[in-house]
Amino acid sequence: MPCKKDDLTERLVRCLEELEDSKSKLDHWKTWINSLEELSEIEDAFGVEERKKLNGKTILDIGTDCVKPLYIALKFEPGKIIGVDENLPDFASDLEQKSRLFTKTKIKLYNCSFFDKEKLGKIMSKEKQTIDFVLVSKTLHHLRGGECIAKDRDKEHKHQKDEKCCIYEFQERDIFKRLIELGKRVIIYEAFYPDEEDEDKVRGRGGYLTIEEWKRVFKYLSQNYRVEFIQPSRCHLDKKELENVITQLRQVDCICFYVEAK
Repeated sequence: MPCKKDDLTERLVRCLEELEDSKSKLDHWKTWINSLEELSEIEDAFGVEERKKLNGKTILDIGTDCVKPLYIALKFEPGKIIGVDENLPDFASDLEQKSRLFTKTKIKLYNCSFFDKEKLGKIMSKEKQTIDFVLVSKTLHHLRGGECIAKDRDKEHKHQKDEKCCIYEFQERDIFKRLIELGKRVIIYEAFYPDEEDEDKVRGRGGYLTIEEWKRVFKYLSQNYRVEFIQPSRCHLDKKELENVITQLRQVDCICFYVEAK
């Protein structure tokens, strides 16, 4: 039976106690803490009014950390959360199974890359769900493809066989077209550290977006989609707000906005 208590903290503590047998739990405290902090920034993008839930809604969490789905389930009680990532943490299976003790929300976690269109398509067909929200949390800069552009940042860059030092091009047209095809509202929560190295990237799929890349992305989005900013300040992204958003971007390390079809 799902836990009937409303206190989020108490329910979370109980859930963590149930996960005590997971051999890697203690190694992942940072993930748990960071996810809770990020949720406070992301939750407004769901458009949940005060004291209301996400009853019956379905969320696709791309690049899931597996923890955020649990927090969202406990707080907002959507109908289902589907999480996909090509390298799920080792506690994912435990979390998926034991979450059933604490929430009515069905949490399904899959080892799958966003770039594996065939496998992702099979997952979506299997779930047979209309996706209300696509959540892309600290993952957008990993959705890179095409050719390596690392030489644009470092003239001495040399390609290596494993491509660990490479940075692929970010193709905003293709990426957002696919994201919008997957769900009605695409929520982007993204770290912005253009001068730092992205340590967890896979091959050339990584590297924080630069100011110039963000300019290009925002210009494209403002012309083709409805874009609403949550952080660093609330605004509707249009031609007038574009420069203001870029200016604010230089002063923060994380941004949050959502994208919908016009």
